[in-house]
Amino acid sequence: MTSPQNKEVSMGLVYGFLGVVIFSVTLPATRIALTAFDPVFVGLGRAVIASGLSLILLIATKQSIPSWRFLPNFAIVVIGAVIGFPLLSTLAMRDASASYGAVIIGLLPLATALFGVLRAGERPSLIFWICAIAGSSLVVAFALISGTGSMSFADLSLLGAVVTASLSYTEGTILARTFGSWQVVCWALVLSFPMILPIVLQHLPPSFTTISSNAWISFLYISCFSMFLGFFAWYRGLFLGGIARIGQLQLFQPFLTILASAILLGEPMTITTLGFAFGVLVCVALGRSAQFRAKP
Repeated sequence: MTSPQNKEVSMGLVYGFLGVVIFSVTLPATRIALTAFDPVFVGLGRAVIASGLSLILLIATKQSIPSWRFLPNFAIVVIGAVIGFPLLSTLAMRDASASYGAVIIGLLPLATALFGVLRAGERPSLIFWICAIAGSSLVVAFALISGTGSMSFADLSLLGAVVTASLSYTEGTILARTFGSWQVVCWALVLSFPMILPIVLQHLPPSFTTISSNAWISFLYISCFSMFLGFFAWYRGLFLGGIARIGQLQLFQPFLTILASAILLGEPMTITTLGFAFGVLVCVALGRSAQFRAKP
């Protein structure tokens, strides 16, 4: 008979994987949006739309305003999930392909696990760390083989996106213990609105009538799904299944993004990519079986 704890972990995996699927389309959609919009507008404008949706939902469900003592925690979520990752990944997409960006973003699971240890007190087993490091090493090797062999601005932007996102995932999960998963996302977006709106208004396109439908659809996707609904599923998954364990699901994301890039952008999908994909999937499967123990 399945225990309540195992059921929670299983549901965490379902929610987490749904979040990964949604996030996996973000980079190719961002590249399409950049064909018509300014990078800053794409990177931060998505949060403006998501903030409006969040405010409507918070009011409709009569949520209580968080205490000021939680403001520093929410600030970390804002810096990482609302500003850092979206803006840095968008800037990187000006120069790098979505497929290349996807493999660098593949370092997220290891970074998330590290912050889970530092901030949330999780204690992954040795088997987990071996699998996490092995999977992340495969991602790095893939990036070196596919890239130029030297660090570029796009590489640094993507690495910055990894650090800020993984920290915000951990902090958001801690807040979810008090407020609930989707409430954390909504409050972070609403709190960021006054700071982001003036910047977005300064980077509005000269004319909206010349924007292609593909660019609009892509921008709306990253606003409503990547910036809003995806985080609902992701934070819920992290809360139910644990930061380190569910974070490992993002090892799937580079390869889902590569598939989406091939479909949406016509970027190549090679045998090398498939070989690395198989290796990473093995690491995910082994890491999934590792047992976790709470910090005393």
